[in-house]
Amino acid sequence: MTAVPPSSSPAPVPAGSTAPASALPPQRAAALSGHMAVCGDDTLAHRLAAELRGVHGQQVVLVVPPTGGGAPQPAGGGRGRTTALLGRITAAVARASGNGGTGAADDRALVTMEAGELSEEALADAGIARASALALVHDDDEVNIRAALAARRINPRLRLVIRMYNRKLGQHLEQLLDQAAVVAGLDSSDATVTVLSDADSVAPALAATAVAGTSKVVHADGLLLRAVEQAPPGPGRAPQPGLATLALLSATDNDPAGAEGSDGSGDAGPRLLPDAEAVAAATGRGALVLQAVSYSGPALPPGWAGRRMPFRELFSRRLRWSVAGLVGAVLAMAVASILVTGDHPLHATYLTLLDLFSVNDPALGESTGRKVLQLLSGLVGLLLLPVLFAAVLEALGTFRSASSLRRAPRGLSGHVVLLGLGKIGTRVLARLRELDIPVVCVEADPEARGVSLARRLRVPTIIGDATQEGVLEAAKIHRAHSLLALTSADTINLEAALYARSVQPGLRVSLRLFDDAFATAVYRTLRTAHPGALTRSRSVSTLAAPAFAGAMLGREILGALPVERTVLLFAALDVAGQPQWAGRTVAEAFRPGAWRVLALDTSGSSATSGTSAVSGARGRDRAPGLVWDLDPGHRLLPEDRVVVAATRQGMAELLARGQRQAGPPPVPQP
Repeated sequence: MTAVPPSSSPAPVPAGSTAPASALPPQRAAALSGHMAVCGDDTLAHRLAAELRGVHGQQVVLVVPPTGGGAPQPAGGGRGRTTALLGRITAAVARASGNGGTGAADDRALVTMEAGELSEEALADAGIARASALALVHDDDEVNIRAALAARRINPRLRLVIRMYNRKLGQHLEQLLDQAAVVAGLDSSDATVTVLSDADSVAPALAATAVAGTSKVVHADGLLLRAVEQAPPGPGRAPQPGLATLALLSATDNDPAGAEGSDGSGDAGPRLLPDAEAVAAATGRGALVLQAVSYSGPALPPGWAGRRMPFRELFSRRLRWSVAGLVGAVLAMAVASILVTGDHPLHATYLTLLDLFSVNDPALGESTGRKVLQLLSGLVGLLLLPVLFAAVLEALGTFRSASSLRRAPRGLSGHVVLLGLGKIGTRVLARLRELDIPVVCVEADPEARGVSLARRLRVPTIIGDATQEGVLEAAKIHRAHSLLALTSADTINLEAALYARSVQPGLRVSLRLFDDAFATAVYRTLRTAHPGALTRSRSVSTLAAPAFAGAMLGREILGALPVERTVLLFAALDVAGQPQWAGRTVAEAFRPGAWRVLALDTSGSSATSGTSAVSGARGRDRAPGLVWDLDPGHRLLPEDRVVVAATRQGMAELLARGQRQAGPPPVPQP
């Protein structure tokens, strides 16, 4: 492991900087107390460290693999990329948070270390024995599990936040560690374990950006928050009513596309959590309104066993026309037999079928017309044999290809082209199919994680490089509704978007881009070249980092709602942990641009007594649960628990006050 160099006294590291890489002295390790450690190998780790340092003002130790992937590099070597990356992230976090932090002291340091393996020795060198929280955000579930077990042995009271893609394994690990803490006699508020998945956290938001008119959603423990992005109402038209106005967008009457590339730090960007006066004054400006809240249980993706194969997919169009022609010929001969012989219609049809299958006696001694009809029926019977044989072969071929990847249907239009079936793309694909949105996937790796899911859901999938000519055409990009580029490479996403725009200039494009400055430049360029088309960009690490940071601080963030390039956070907080709320009304507790109380938990006795929490008679005889239509005059009590929407800076202040009210966590002696 490499870290800060030895010195007589541990000098503080300025905010947003990284310590040079060399051996960590014992006195510096002993000086670390109550800090937070982040271990990871991708951009989420850097974004999370910058979030904790820049927004929440925490002392952070970031443990990353060696730059070269092998042995630790010498002091000052190979650290330029990590330092520059952290610098850009910290600057972006500071801009998005407003004033760059919570006003913490300057001695809050962000220290970067290198470790080739997360062994007990490496974790001990990072000061885990005296740390308050540890986030394990490696891309490998097995690495995170090994490190979590080792860290718990070093510090039994450590708060663990583990990133895991495997949902079932994550639930079992969380239950195992919680049970071990109970057996060890630890308090329930200590040694908490939170298993999170960045893919599950961002999938609803990414899926929503690909569909015009689809509400933005936040999923957490069965809770579904829906926010509708409203276009500017226009002169003389009022915006549609809703439960609350979450943000004023950058879109206006004169500029319908808005400043999507803005980071929200200027006047051109979105304005989060505005007050009533600001909403009334913002005429002709788009808004993000909370309109509907309902319960959403876990949805199972539709599988092969639960779906019926359409008849048109089982047999080809040519075969269906052949069968239709034979049926028409049989009916015509049956009618002719009725007219010629004068028999009963059922008897005449029966004789026609017998002649068709060559099981009837020759029409000797019959009329000439009857003989001709029998010969024609025999001829049609000969034509029936190859048709039946072709039907059997096509049915067998269809069932055999059911387990293989499908091609995009010839007449498909209005669909979403999903580029990339990695961890993020797989979750987004499942979300789009749950919403019954037609999807065509494009993936360069035939062994990618989401290919098996696409095969099971019978989603058309093109295996090939999206930047190569003909691949996007095979996905019917010229008739698609939108393109959702979710590969891990910004350049591939951008190249695919540019090529798709050249094919269809009005295509709706949603890009996964990490760097905020790069996303702003891309947005402005595409907007200038195609002013009539909508372009959206999202950063997975930006959307996922607040949830991980909230879990490390002891509060689980319910979700993050993207507002252009910024985010709104949702969390459930106790009024007792926020002294400035107790005894105040909902309207008085609202701070524009920082936080807003949205819902009240009525499962407790205090929320259902005294002043009604809801407007009108709707609050009477209401079952315990979350009440969203709050009366602004409802007075909050210390026993209440509320759901709030807050900016990143506002959430940092709320969490910091809650920690000061509860007192610092106990730090075990090494």
